Amino acid sequence: MQLVSHMAYLDRVFHSLSDGTRRAVIAQLAGGPASVGELARQHRMALPSFMKHIHVLEESEIVVSRKMGRVRMCQLRPGALAAAQGWLEQERRVWETRLNQLDSFVETLAEQDNTHGHE
Repeated sequence: MQLVSHMAYLDRVFHSLSDGTRRAVIAQLAGGPASVGELARQHRMALPSFMKHIHVLEESEIVVSRKMGRVRMCQLRPGALAAAQGWLEQERRVWETRLNQLDSFVETLAEQDNTHGHE
């Protein structure tokens, strides 16, 4: 995946995760596939408003849905959050390195202060 398209994909994923209703739907679907009706019952909003959340999750490729007769079933796409998890892990490593460097710098300053303070 090209960097630009990968970043655009991450933007869509994080946009999806930015809303509490959508995070709740993801949590519901972590237990297995469910119909839109089953998912919507847990939320206090009109079905058309709830469907907008489903569409956002589908556009970010976190959720896939298919019509089975008159019922639309939703399920998590396997590995859908792997890109976000990978990005977060990379950022965690960067910040851990920075914090370790800051710790080393502060320790060096403290040692210098102790050395110069006792002369």
